[in-house]
Amino acid sequence: MDQLLALDPVPDAGVGAAASGPRSLLDQLFDQGLLIRTGVDGLYGRSGDFESVVEALDRIATRLGARDGAESLRFPPGMSRPAFERSGYLKGFPNLAGTIHCFCGNDADHARLLACIEAGTDWTGGQAASEIVLTPAACYPLYPVAAARGALPEGGLLFDLQSYCFRHEPSLEPTRMQMFRMREYVRMGSPDQVLAFRELWLERGTAMMRELGLPIAVDPANDPFFGRAGRMLANNQRAQGLKFELNVPVNSEDKPTACLSFNYHQDHFGTIWDIRQADGEVAHTACVGFGLERITLALLRHHGLDITAWPDAVRDRLWG
Repeated sequence: MDQLLALDPVPDAGVGAAASGPRSLLDQLFDQGLLIRTGVDGLYGRSGDFESVVEALDRIATRLGARDGAESLRFPPGMSRPAFERSGYLKGFPNLAGTIHCFCGNDADHARLLACIEAGTDWTGGQAASEIVLTPAACYPLYPVAAARGALPEGGLLFDLQSYCFRHEPSLEPTRMQMFRMREYVRMGSPDQVLAFRELWLERGTAMMRELGLPIAVDPANDPFFGRAGRMLANNQRAQGLKFELNVPVNSEDKPTACLSFNYHQDHFGTIWDIRQADGEVAHTACVGFGLERITLALLRHHGLDITAWPDAVRDRLWG
């Protein structure tokens, strides 16, 4: 029988260790050694047991899409800053972006840096932005690569991606990590092709999560756009049915966590990168994203922190 962890309210996002009191899910994960503190909220080490579940979920995603003929690509967790700027990410999510800054000074600058460290003051003033930014979603490095190949073939293209991603939102909710892994399938082609792809993966993702013994709901959703203009974008996204999320109660029952997302970008990325269909029309894109750590946390929440005691049917699905 499934073991449902008792959940105490998770504190609001903040910096530092969780407040004293009842043991939160994050506390329990630390106590069990499944996650490892680093001193930064949302940045954690993972145990071997935790990683074994992530790896099993990644293999399931591979098997689900194995017959589709996707081209498998793996990018590092950093991407070109010019490509990132062109993508438009900063228009919608400036608060989530992460840039990589590096020391570019001389001996005197180095001495000042060391003096700041010795004095316990800010030493980062001499850092300069590099040509690399942290990848916000696994698909972002793909679009310029696809565009450089020229027009799509008649049937469009399908890609299989996985990457560590970064979003700057420190939190004491274990599901809201600043660095996490995203597995994606991305479809490029006509509107009919990409919408059929999304519907197929809605069915596949729902079936997968049910076979893992998780309580789920598929709900319309929107991306967390920034600011007043972002609220309008979010409302439009929901009204047009462009984004759906597969939600599971993890941190709390009343605010379930999005573990998979199903997104129709229309011609947004096709226009930005001038990706064309075989007939010359701007390509449409859609993607399905698996939050590998989030699904792992959902399994731990609903089946218990001892993975050896999980139901046989769940273990067979993961490792059989």
